[in-house]
Amino acid sequence: MQKAPPKTHAMTKQSFTLLSRHLPFTVGNTTYATSASWNTHFRELTKHGNYQQSLILYRHMLRSGSTPDAFTFPVLLKSCALLSLPISGTQLHCHVIKTGCHSEPFVQTGLISLYSKCWLIEDAHQLFDESPHSQKLTVCYNALVAGYTRNDRFVTGFELFCRMQLLGVRVDAVTMLGLIPGCNDPGRLMFAESLHGFVAKCGLDNDLCVANCLLTMYVRCGSKELARKFFDSVPVKELGTWNAMINGYAQNGYATEALELYREMESSGLDPNPITLVGVLSSCAHLGAQTIGVDVEKKIQNSSFKQNIFVNNALINMYARCGNLTKAQEIFDSMVEKNLVSWTAIIGGYGMHGDGETAVQLFNEMIQASIRPDGPVFVSVLSACSHAGLTDIGLGYFDSMKMEYGVKPGPEHYSCVVDLLGRAGRLDDAQMIINKMPMEPDGAVWGALLGACKIHKKVDLAEYAFDRVIKLEPTNIGYYVLLSNLYTEVNDTEGVLRVRVMMREKGLRKDPGYSYVEHKGRTHLFVAGDHNHPQTDEIYAMLSRLGDLIDVSSGDMVHSERLAIAFALLITEVGQDILVIKNLRVCGDCHVFIKLVSKVVDRRFIIRDPTRFHHFKDGVCSCKDYW
Repeated sequence: MQKAPPKTHAMTKQSFTLLSRHLPFTVGNTTYATSASWNTHFRELTKHGNYQQSLILYRHMLRSGSTPDAFTFPVLLKSCALLSLPISGTQLHCHVIKTGCHSEPFVQTGLISLYSKCWLIEDAHQLFDESPHSQKLTVCYNALVAGYTRNDRFVTGFELFCRMQLLGVRVDAVTMLGLIPGCNDPGRLMFAESLHGFVAKCGLDNDLCVANCLLTMYVRCGSKELARKFFDSVPVKELGTWNAMINGYAQNGYATEALELYREMESSGLDPNPITLVGVLSSCAHLGAQTIGVDVEKKIQNSSFKQNIFVNNALINMYARCGNLTKAQEIFDSMVEKNLVSWTAIIGGYGMHGDGETAVQLFNEMIQASIRPDGPVFVSVLSACSHAGLTDIGLGYFDSMKMEYGVKPGPEHYSCVVDLLGRAGRLDDAQMIINKMPMEPDGAVWGALLGACKIHKKVDLAEYAFDRVIKLEPTNIGYYVLLSNLYTEVNDTEGVLRVRVMMREKGLRKDPGYSYVEHKGRTHLFVAGDHNHPQTDEIYAMLSRLGDLIDVSSGDMVHSERLAIAFALLITEVGQDILVIKNLRVCGDCHVFIKLVSKVVDRRFIIRDPTRFHHFKDGVCSCKDYW
């Protein structure tokens, strides 16, 4: 497995040099720095993404005897929010009260934003309620509306938006920018169009940022056609408009369209900014398009934003999902600043590659670095424990979520725990967890139980889980395939026929399996039994030679991953790792085939399926046949 040991950083020489430029000028025992000059230094540091240094500089300010003012706190609160440091933020809140700045509108706004970005939305609302002055200010309402949207409580945010109008508090473009992103579900498309109508009625659709937000809203609501129509209707497209459409595509699974639009934008003569590249790198990660990702990284290294925390987080994710965990770790280690998303990306990367031990080690290092975990990072570490069979450790993390960190487990966490227990064969415990859930189990929870039943061939329980999951997701073909495959493994032909009849009655068809490899910027895609590739004869000849070497026949219908592997062996250098990306889970026969081939040809094969990576080397898979 490609892997480098994680590192723990003290303050780097680069960080110290950067900070020293902003320390006040001292002559003898006198420090010549006013609050205004300190504030200028704080703004300069945060402007360039150096959030940790701004907090360190604040400690120097306090030690120097200077007093912070109402212009100091908004910048520092923003740094705490972006670094997910609620404890440091709470300490700043105490300083705000002590200095009498708590009634200042922009300080109030900064505090509300801090608590909401650190998943403490109830604290944010309490702060809002305790200040009568805040309840008359648009900026404070805007911060709280955006906070509810960010915390997946769109309905509460919308209720607050309605209250603004009833009380006569002015709605502006920032209000809409906080509210619109919460309208992100296909079931809310009509509501999305109503929001668009309200925006137009208020004359806010002329605001470019609001128009861009509407573009993203339509894509998230499942109507990329309406989004593209709106995009094409914009007469003069500024960079923000391109970014909205590229990121709208990227965030909603339209990775190919995102990269095509990026090429179109480059052709128009516009240079990308960090927001553009985050969307592009996300699309590269989705497709496994490492060649494009490497080109983007070169562009980043020659730009002014090579230390941008969001771009580097996207690079970590891209390299991890493209199979290059060593490069992902290298970027993580080189980052001057790391926020919660940075840790989530690298922990998720190791988990996806089946290295649960390193994922757990990194999670513990994150806690020691005083980074407070949130819901997404718990999903990453629980999933890592599940893939690696670290059942007890994973259960310990699940218990600590609410008790130690105040994170309320959601359905996504329960589905991870059901998967964790199910893979370990503890199906009774998995059922007990489902029965005790404080909310209704969703499709992912029942799907995790169904998948575990398939692994352990528990037909009765599988049928029970299947009946419940198809009531929630009747058109999700994956669940029908899981049950059908289970029936096949236990030789229940009647069960297979029943599933096929159900699928036929509902007009469902199994997605065709495909695999692809990237070579010199081109994607070579294969389906089962494929004979359309220009090198088909050579590919099948290679498969025949491999079959002779390992004494295994490919049969009449050759699965797509075998064709991809044979092709990759033809076009790559001896000893070079081979990455194959699949849209479906690798089957048992192909898993055995790739293990045997990895032993006789002395290559590492990295296979990415929809949920994880398999690293095959010397006849062994990193999943330890536990997938």
